[in-house]
Amino acid sequence: MQRTIRTFSIENIPNLNKKLLSWAQQYETTVWLDSNQYDQSYTSFNSILAVDEFTSIKTDFVNAFDKLKEYQSITQDYLFGYISYDVKNATEHLISQNYDGLNFADLYFFQPQKILFIKNNTIEFHYLSMVDDEIESDFKAVCNLVIERSRNHQNKASNTLSPPNIKIKLRIHKDEYHQKVTKVLEHIHRGDIYEANFCQEFFAENTTINPLQVYEDLNKISEPPFASFFKIDNHYLLSASPERYLKKEGSKIISQPIKGTAKRLINPIDDEKIASDLSRDLKERSENIMIVDLVRNDLSKTAKKGSVSVEELCKVYTFKQVHQMISTVVSELNDDVHPVDVIRDTFPMGSMTGAPKISAMKIIEELEETKRGLYSGTVGYFTPNGDFDFNVVIRSILYNSEKKYLSFSVGSAITAKSTPEKEYEECLLKAKAMKFVLSNAN
Repeated sequence: MQRTIRTFSIENIPNLNKKLLSWAQQYETTVWLDSNQYDQSYTSFNSILAVDEFTSIKTDFVNAFDKLKEYQSITQDYLFGYISYDVKNATEHLISQNYDGLNFADLYFFQPQKILFIKNNTIEFHYLSMVDDEIESDFKAVCNLVIERSRNHQNKASNTLSPPNIKIKLRIHKDEYHQKVTKVLEHIHRGDIYEANFCQEFFAENTTINPLQVYEDLNKISEPPFASFFKIDNHYLLSASPERYLKKEGSKIISQPIKGTAKRLINPIDDEKIASDLSRDLKERSENIMIVDLVRNDLSKTAKKGSVSVEELCKVYTFKQVHQMISTVVSELNDDVHPVDVIRDTFPMGSMTGAPKISAMKIIEELEETKRGLYSGTVGYFTPNGDFDFNVVIRSILYNSEKKYLSFSVGSAITAKSTPEKEYEECLLKAKAMKFVLSNAN
């Protein structure tokens, strides 16, 4: 579909991201994707804002990929949206019967009327023709928006601080977590699986938050390369994800699974040492390599023969909260493969399931207490020519403002060398940023 494109300089516009996000709140459907200018391979933009639904698809898991494939083929435009973890049930004989307090649709994509790309010192407006006369006025509205002082600054100035009113609960308590991880280990020792990503939910009921403020706070303390703010009606995703699931650039497919985590330390020498220790940790490397093998197998389903390769294996990247071990697996796409089929054949991502994938998914479904929903699913976009880029929904807060239900989940990879206590500690480390932000929300 034809779009009008206008480019403006943004070199001297303070608080641009805050202004864009604040301006976007007038729309019922909003997606903000932010790379936080993180120095990582295959980054295409600083940030993208897509608002104002023109057409859309919302469905449960039944034939979800077929419906998305038809929608993308007919539209041939930018599409933004998400695929929840439970769309796994569309391709395998699997079920999702655990508790769901959030009630997100299984799959949702929309064609925005307005898209804004921020690249270096410019902002590009890509508007559908029926709204392209609003480009100039929208740019002026964003530039002229006055951003109020931050909540923390106001509190310091008045020397008052509202007490947090969010009571975070665990769906699985520590003793039960240990029992469940022990059961996963029994499956591994029997040879049923090699690895499983076992997750647990933290949640709060009857809770009211300012989703935009919570997202900005979460992003500020994490600054990950795949952050996202997603609003559709009463449902919100506030994500500080460090992980790419899958990207398509022409005929090249890129997957960058994360497995292996270590905390940041204040002392630079100690911090460098713990990152170095992570890179050599046999357990963490084995977790990562197992998932790399799974990804290689998934990509081979749509790849030209012999084109699947590992560009980086077990490289440690440093983020504000943690060190992470990341591998990069690439392939050359077979001719005439539809973009949605590449996603179908790799979904859900191996870093969030385990290996072998189907056996692991059956076991974790039995042991986990909560339906994963959008957590460990993916958010991203398609371009008009069929390229795409999708993250992994981790380090994220999910919120249903109508039900006043808030949730975030964390997990860790269980292998033969795992101990329940260490896996529990890893979950708490991953939950740290979300808990801190919510504990200080007012």
